[in-house]
Amino acid sequence: MSTTVPDRHDALPGTSDAVRPGLLPRLGAEAFGSLFIAVAGLGVPLFSIPQSSPLPAALAAGLAVTAAMLAVGHVSGGHFNPAITLGHLLAGRMRAGAAAAYAVAQLAGAVVGALALFAVLRTLPGIADSRTAFDTVTAGFGEHSIIQAPVAAVLLLEVLGAAIVVAVFLGAAAREKAGAVVAPFAVGLTFAALLQLGQAVGNLPYNPARAVASAVFSSGWAVEQVWVFLVAPLAGAAIAGLLFRIFRGTAAPAPAAGDASDDDAALDGRPEVAAEAGTDATAGAAGEARSAGQPERAAGSTGGAASEAQEFFDGKRG
Repeated sequence: MSTTVPDRHDALPGTSDAVRPGLLPRLGAEAFGSLFIAVAGLGVPLFSIPQSSPLPAALAAGLAVTAAMLAVGHVSGGHFNPAITLGHLLAGRMRAGAAAAYAVAQLAGAVVGALALFAVLRTLPGIADSRTAFDTVTAGFGEHSIIQAPVAAVLLLEVLGAAIVVAVFLGAAAREKAGAVVAPFAVGLTFAALLQLGQAVGNLPYNPARAVASAVFSSGWAVEQVWVFLVAPLAGAAIAGLLFRIFRGTAAPAPAAGDASDDDAALDGRPEVAAEAGTDATAGAAGEARSAGQPERAAGSTGGAASEAQEFFDGKRG
């Protein structure tokens, strides 16, 4: 059994499991956040000239990430990016079913946001071909890169960038008390800095949902190249997620043999079962002590086990 316990699963720190919304509200929050990020991240450079001044577009995307996380991050955890969701899955902080549903919601939200921008382009009389206009904000390599970057360079930067974003997210969100405030700004600033680099190379998004959304409304070459912007960021996220799980597991103390059933119940998201198991184990130990004529040991066992169980469910014990 792994010693890594999910840290409030997919929610930002400060969100209690007892009041955590159901899956449907969380999917709605993920879709909304992805839509917002797609509109800001694609819209600002689409209606400006990013080649001459890339900083405003990068800042807009980073601020959109921060704003979305602050607005609805307490509902869903504020991923808005399949790469971040995969990092959470491999780090042991959410389940596979929820991760798959998150990715679908993120993709749907990003596509709807790009569709809205595409509809705006179709209404502008000065733009003859809306798909050609979308090409200017779509990720690409080779002849479709601003600096003619080859596929190897783009792959490397996407893997590295996504790994950094996921590592920053997991690290900031792991701060139990300050994470709810720190994580949105840390992730948003990280995105802004990396997008500054990505735009200069080939509009690298470090976000598979945004990459697919822009490719759908661009010329045919974008769909042919989109695989790079799916595989590379997911690979980077996998690296960061696994490393986070390994280091977290190494730092966490190994659970006692008698706590195995409690840990399993907590991992399955059934704290009430774990509580019942802990109560039964405590009662058994106390009964043995009483039968042996050691009432003080029985009382000590009950109080100590209750304290340990409370610390476990509060996240203080691994």
